[in-house]
Amino acid sequence: MMDWHLQGADWPNRASSRFVKVDGFPWHVQRMGAGPVLVLAHGTGAATHSFRDLMPELARHFTVVAPDLPGHAFTGAPASYRMRLQDMADMFTDLLRALGVSPVLVAGHSAGAAILARMVLDGGIAPTALIALNGALLPIPGMPGQIFSGIAKMLAMVPAVPWLFSWHAGDRGNVARTIAGTGSTLDAAGLDYYGRLLSDPGHVGNVLGMMANWDLEGLQLDLPSFPARLVLVAADGDKAVPTKVSRKVQALVPGATLLMQEGLGHLSHEEAPAQTAALIVEIARSMGIL
Repeated sequence: MMDWHLQGADWPNRASSRFVKVDGFPWHVQRMGAGPVLVLAHGTGAATHSFRDLMPELARHFTVVAPDLPGHAFTGAPASYRMRLQDMADMFTDLLRALGVSPVLVAGHSAGAAILARMVLDGGIAPTALIALNGALLPIPGMPGQIFSGIAKMLAMVPAVPWLFSWHAGDRGNVARTIAGTGSTLDAAGLDYYGRLLSDPGHVGNVLGMMANWDLEGLQLDLPSFPARLVLVAADGDKAVPTKVSRKVQALVPGATLLMQEGLGHLSHEEAPAQTAALIVEIARSMGIL
């Protein structure tokens, strides 16, 4: 877990942060705004900083709640076996119950969308809709997926690997190239926040543990019976989760809607927060939430 007083001294939206323990497990949560409750979930390797500009926009219409996911940034790290999709979904559900939060709308970026989808399917939350922002809702198909999973497991088992990764990430040029590889372009502040995360061995180690234990096959099987509205927001320049993934999910889930963002990459909500917030508000209004 990163040091809040050191690495979080100028964390985005810091005044909205609080720390809570659920069954002894420490969470960093941000909450702001008023109105219907909207819960946000960031993607693998990110943190609440990912919503630094999106949250204030949404807080004009919603009570917005966003945690650092388990093992990420300022939230504690569970045992590696509890970094599976099901376990993270269960822990997130327990957090919302402890906070007394019942969201009417949820939005998740990348792997965060998968966690929220699992929570909805399990009945842990019952929102009107899930908005998947470049959602990573399907397993990587075929041999590439098997190779990826095997490599992640191998790396997670080597104690020195997180230190090597974090040392490599100390070069901000490497951070910029990593972000560019997703199809996105961030400003200096955005790159700095990712640099802090990727320079922390604990954060990196937990991300590797999550990747090593990630399994979306069960989610894929359950998606056709998704009980809420599913809105897929896909950026046409996303190199991490190509738009074809969202199209496959749309075909899999009855009634799913696909909206496109042009000229943006995987981190489209960071590149164009006002545009993304306007989309979310429009969706909420179309469903009578606002």
